Amino acid sequence: MKKLSNDDIAHQRKKHFLPTAGHYHEHPLQLVKAQGALVWDEQGKEYLDAIGGIVCISVGHHHPKIKKTMIEMLENDEIQHTSTLYFNRHPVRLAENLLRHLPDHLSRFHFTNSGSEANETALMAARNATGETMVVNLRHSYHGGTAGTLANCGHHTWKFRAQPVTNVTSAMEPYCYRCPFGQKPESCALECAANVEATIQTTTHGKIAALIAEPVMGVGGFITPPKEYFEEIVKITHRYGGKFISDEVQTGSGRTGGALFLSTELEIKADAITTAKGLGNGAAIGAVVMSSEMAESLAGKMFFNTFGSDPYQTMQAALTIEIIEEENLIENARVVGAYLMDGLKQLMRSHPLMGEVRGRGLLIGIELVKDPVTKEHATQETLALMDLCRDKGLLLGKGGLKGNVIRIAPPLTLNQKQADFILQTIDRSLSELGKKQ
Repeated sequence: MKKLSNDDIAHQRKKHFLPTAGHYHEHPLQLVKAQGALVWDEQGKEYLDAIGGIVCISVGHHHPKIKKTMIEMLENDEIQHTSTLYFNRHPVRLAENLLRHLPDHLSRFHFTNSGSEANETALMAARNATGETMVVNLRHSYHGGTAGTLANCGHHTWKFRAQPVTNVTSAMEPYCYRCPFGQKPESCALECAANVEATIQTTTHGKIAALIAEPVMGVGGFITPPKEYFEEIVKITHRYGGKFISDEVQTGSGRTGGALFLSTELEIKADAITTAKGLGNGAAIGAVVMSSEMAESLAGKMFFNTFGSDPYQTMQAALTIEIIEEENLIENARVVGAYLMDGLKQLMRSHPLMGEVRGRGLLIGIELVKDPVTKEHATQETLALMDLCRDKGLLLGKGGLKGNVIRIAPPLTLNQKQADFILQTIDRSLSELGKKQ
């Protein structure tokens, strides 16, 4: 295949792609090779991938077990596309693997191409099961790029003028670092949870179809609400007749270091869980699992996903779960994640640009602020830090409404030596950034 320079690709993207197709870094990278937690650009330079694609690589790039199985399937001419209109063993194997990590009442699956589609399915099922249409979402949330999910998005930067926002309403965000109620941890009375009920009482007719929420708000900047918050909002959701949808597109697949799904770790009594990204270790697959009551509400209509249950994607997702189990990667995410989190908090002592370090397991956010008292968003500094780290061989992500949160979500295989490299590189880069200010 013909090689293209960065200039060639930039030209073609500008000419033929949507103008929404952005890229990280002032001078974008062309990545061509990957192995484990490492990736290489077209010049052969090596980088530690500390954002895991976009929170997608869970067991490492090109895991040998997945690679071997895929090659065998290709060499044996195993069918690539079946949809759900024909039977195939791989979707069944994936469902069985997922069931080992789910509460008994969640047992009905639908496989999709993405987290967006998984959330769309969950919202549709909740509306059918309840007979209601109103969905409650949270400010600063993100649930996908399709019409229904963008209607429930809490970021103006992702919405369009023609984006329909009917039959949705937004509650205040559970953002402890920037509490919308001006509270501190010692004075918090879960006002954000009470606001969910107030939102239902004042912006709906008193009944809802669903509340959709992320256990950790991914695009929002890895905002990490306390467990007690979810205990309250699930009760409120059910009190007003709704279904609680736990969006685990980013927190699933063991990333948070306690269970395959953070919902089960936090004992969130969800009526449906959605997931994607790390589920397929880079393959385009998502899933929703729901109660039988929600699933049966869809009976009588034709509904399926053309590519959602195809053999290669479901094989890769099923193997990903088995590798996570066999290699004890959930525990690794907990141990190495705690080590990394502690190291980052130590760096806060010498870098005032670091306003807060938060997250769970290997899902870590660093909120950068110009001033630790005023908490003014350090948006440009975030971009500069990403570039400085890239120059040293470290790739990071970003998020937050103002784009001032560094996101760290490496493969769950990350070891302590690699964690040390992340810490050292961020430390050096922050020091350099401080001298430029």
